[in-house]
Amino acid sequence: MSDSSQWKEKVQDMLKVCQDEIVKTTEIGKKMLTASKANSELHETYEDIGEFVVKALRNNELEWDHPQMKRYLKKVEECEQSLENIESAVNDIKFSDEKK
Repeated sequence: MSDSSQWKEKVQDMLKVCQDEIVKTTEIGKKMLTASKANSELHETYEDIGEFVVKALRNNELEWDHPQMKRYLKKVEECEQSLENIESAVNDIKFSDEKK
């Protein structure tokens, strides 16, 4: 085998390895995108379940006398109150010039 043909064979081998790695990386990327979408949907579903449960508890459509659930509900109420206070403060700042 001549030096030229050995060199060509090595280059072809290297290109084949690179091509195989690109295919693998592409497949991994596709799987990761699919996993990301599934993870987002899972997160949204958990949020929907939480909102559904809180609403059902408030409307007395569901009873759940568990200490951890009581802590969750208390935290939800605290966060909602905090958000209301922040919104009120922001509106006070926004419209402070109008009151003067």
